[in-house]
Amino acid sequence: MSLENTELKIGKTSFKGVWIAIVFGIGSTIGGGVWTASSLYSRLEAVEAKKIPNIKPVTERVTLIEQRLQDNDVSQLKAKLATLGTHLETILTQQEKLLELKTELSELDKQMESMKATVKQGELIAESMGDIDTRMKKLTKEIEDLWSGMDYLSNPLK
Repeated sequence: MSLENTELKIGKTSFKGVWIAIVFGIGSTIGGGVWTASSLYSRLEAVEAKKIPNIKPVTERVTLIEQRLQDNDVSQLKAKLATLGTHLETILTQQEKLLELKTELSELDKQMESMKATVKQGELIAESMGDIDTRMKKLTKEIEDLWSGMDYLSNPLK
């Protein structure tokens, strides 16, 4: 059975060969289009049936974040950070100077301790000099008394 010999009668009309293939092709195309449209429509109904989440809390949160950014003046943050960096550099240089002063103070403290020891020795020497001074006065007095006694012995009438 070939396509040329095939005949289809619908009512009083008869279709032969190629016309059957053309009608069958057009019919299947229309059927496929209807099926696709039906599938698309059912998918759209399924999506529409889903509950769309409420985005109001999200928009409120975004608004709150924007307000906080404006309140904190984030646009000026770069300038503030630069100022803070400058202050930190100043603090570091001052800290270095303080450390140098600390070492100088420790050296001065050592020198003060050695000076205290020197002064203590000087005080001891001064005390011993005070003893020597009183001894010298005593010796001077004795020498003067001896000279006076010798003067008296050389001239007792005087």
